[in-house]
Amino acid sequence: MSTQKNRKVVMLAGAAVVVGWCGYLLVGRVQHAAALRREATVASVPDVMVISPRREARHVSLDLPGTIEAWYQAPIYPQASGYVRMWYKDYGARVATGDVLAEINTPGLDAQFAQAQADLQSSQAKYDLAVVTAQRWRLMGKSQAVSGQSVSVQDANEKSAAADLEAARHNLDRYAALERFKIIVAPFDGVVTQRDINVGDYVHEGGGNLNATGAASELFSVADTHQMRLFVSIPENMSYILQPGLQASVQVPQFPDRRFEAKFLTVSGGYDPDTRTSVSEFVIDNTDHALWPGTFAAVTLTAPEQATHQTIPTGALVFQEHGMQVAVVDGQNHAHFHNIIVGRMGDGATQVLSGISPDDRIIDNPPADLLEGESVRVVQPVAGYSSDTDEKDDE
Repeated sequence: MSTQKNRKVVMLAGAAVVVGWCGYLLVGRVQHAAALRREATVASVPDVMVISPRREARHVSLDLPGTIEAWYQAPIYPQASGYVRMWYKDYGARVATGDVLAEINTPGLDAQFAQAQADLQSSQAKYDLAVVTAQRWRLMGKSQAVSGQSVSVQDANEKSAAADLEAARHNLDRYAALERFKIIVAPFDGVVTQRDINVGDYVHEGGGNLNATGAASELFSVADTHQMRLFVSIPENMSYILQPGLQASVQVPQFPDRRFEAKFLTVSGGYDPDTRTSVSEFVIDNTDHALWPGTFAAVTLTAPEQATHQTIPTGALVFQEHGMQVAVVDGQNHAHFHNIIVGRMGDGATQVLSGISPDDRIIDNPPADLLEGESVRVVQPVAGYSSDTDEKDDE
């Protein structure tokens, strides 16, 4: 009896142990499943870092190529046809206004000038005769010796002779002016930058020096280099910096250790539709004549940045089919996409013209699968962003 009782006790104890072990295993599995669910829930909320737009008074620096030209540049063509008798100024010669550059031998023009002088003398003689004749006929007309019609004819002949005389004088003046063009002179103080004639060359009135193919070129080119004009093509999105007082720093290949200062003069006021640039003009003092026309220039423009624009890291941009966006986190840590309009874009930072406010929390490098209204976890909230994201392209 006691043996059976002991067996029951042992069996009940064993059953209790088995039930307890099974319960322990079941509770452990339930807890493990709950932990997995919690981990899955946590993992389903993406971790994001947010930044705030930066708005500050900055200076934008722009490096562009430019071309330096003379203050005045005059190609000189002949106004008389003939052969070069002699030239007196060579490349690089400094000249003053009126200095003789060359002389042209013009036998054809000289003959025409002599003929014009003879024509004037002939017209003068004819006019003198017409005056005397008309006076005589007017006297005879008063005595009724000739008809009034005859007197009128002689008066008309006198006026015609006077007109012919005036025409002969103008014709002589024309050839006299052309005779003065036999001497080619400098139009202003400057330097001879080109000479394309030699003794004996044939030059044509208004056409310059004729080569073997009949093409014409200027005889000389004279440049005034006391000041130089700098021409720079400014991109459309940077044209706002072209304001009075703007200065440019200029470097040229022949003086790598020297910088020249250029002052803004004017801008074309329109854009080239092919390049989307506007031609701007600067002036450089060149009292030492170090700069030459046609020089390539490396131009650096520095101006205050437009204060109305805000800047964000380029990595915060979201490229969509319908335009550019950024992901903004609201007060409940939900992500929302805002449409924006961008200005200048650099590798590190991008200028935003509209679509965000200074207090927005913008997700930097948002996940590619981020959805509108999705919950996010902000892991590193910062005000603004560090200096390593400064747009070096725009500084």
